[in-house]
Amino acid sequence: MGPLDLFYHLLGFAAPAAAVAAWLVLMGLLMGRQNSLAVPWYGKFAINFMVGLMALGLSVLVLGRDGKMAGYGFLLVACASSQWFLSRGWRA
Repeated sequence: MGPLDLFYHLLGFAAPAAAVAAWLVLMGLLMGRQNSLAVPWYGKFAINFMVGLMALGLSVLVLGRDGKMAGYGFLLVACASSQWFLSRGWRA
C-alpha cells in the first residue's frame, strides 16, 4: 500500500466521524440553545470529531474491523453525548 492509498483509507475511516460532528454542530446552531458552553462552533466540531474518532477506533479494537453497524451506533451515541455535554444538557 502506497502513501496515497493509506491517506485515502484514513480519510474514509474519519469521514463518518466528520459528518456526524458537522451535523450535530449544525443542528445545535439551528436549535439555538442559549445556555451553551462558551465554545465556538469550530471548537464544538473539533471536540465532537475527536470523540467520534476515538469511538471508531475503540469499535475497531473491540469488534475486530471497521464498518460494522454496532461501531457506527457507538459513534452516534458518543458524539451525541459529547454534544449534550457541550450544550449543557444536564442543566435543562
